[in-house]
Amino acid sequence: MLGARALDALIEGPVVPSFTLIGYEARSRLFDWRPLADYDLTGKTVVLTGGSSGLGYAAADEFARLGATLVLVARNPEKTERAVASLSKEHGSDRISGELADLSDLGQVRAVSERIREAHPVIDVLIHNAGALLPERREAPDGTEITTQVMVAAPFLMTTLLLDPLRAARPGRAVTMSSGGMYTSGLTVSGLQMKESEYNGPQQYARAKRAQVVLNEMWAAKIPKAEIVFHAMHPGWADTPGVDAGIPGFGKLMGPLLRSPEQGADTMVWLAADKSLEQKTGLFWHDRAVRSTHKFKSTARTDTPARREALWAWCEQHTGVSPAL
Repeated sequence: MLGARALDALIEGPVVPSFTLIGYEARSRLFDWRPLADYDLTGKTVVLTGGSSGLGYAAADEFARLGATLVLVARNPEKTERAVASLSKEHGSDRISGELADLSDLGQVRAVSERIREAHPVIDVLIHNAGALLPERREAPDGTEITTQVMVAAPFLMTTLLLDPLRAARPGRAVTMSSGGMYTSGLTVSGLQMKESEYNGPQQYARAKRAQVVLNEMWAAKIPKAEIVFHAMHPGWADTPGVDAGIPGFGKLMGPLLRSPEQGADTMVWLAADKSLEQKTGLFWHDRAVRSTHKFKSTARTDTPARREALWAWCEQHTGVSPAL
């Protein structure tokens, strides 16, 4: 009879069982996952971008349930206020707050990072969850393609500006919500921002998500895990407003095979809470297990040291910051 690891590998091979509800249900049973409710984050500070809806809100709900001091960073004032009020009431907590920032505006990213750093000298977990999957090309205030700005430049800048409070947690954790879509893209810096004439929303999203995974590995190589550990993950296919807006018809096509937001957020919360993750860094996760960052030789060939260094250099030049490593 096949062991649990062998069955997991069979599920992981084809995309549909791995990314859908099938993968979640099978793996949670095969490996007898510890329930998230068993963790305790009392006294821990979690900063979460994109926490007012979708996977972010599902994770925020769990963090609040576990007693964390929670800072939600989002751009919509009404949605953020509702999220904070709802979570505070539901969990009887006065440790939940909202910070407004449009992550496509690097000036706002700097400002919100400064406010968070002043209010929270120790940050135990920083989660880059905010994303943008747009059907048409749009530009940030400085002219940068907006998906690249929100998912590559803004997280790099925020991480850099919050290195001190993360280090103060000894170790802090930085978690990046990537996407299985990144498997379809190689690493590109010259083509990181798609031009108007070639623009394709899902492909632009995949390029930015690939960059996120590479940067996660580079952060881990540059900063000792005794100071900060870095984790990236993908949630599989979950039923969220972002998926419906970014890929019209996908939710209807997949129907009951989609994961719930709570199931999609499970590994994110686990990466933030489980003690064993303090000993690992620079890995890519799905359903609480380390996964390969490439499924195709064609994308693996693009992941060269020269391109990695070019990506890091682009982030430093674009954001105007050089991390204190």
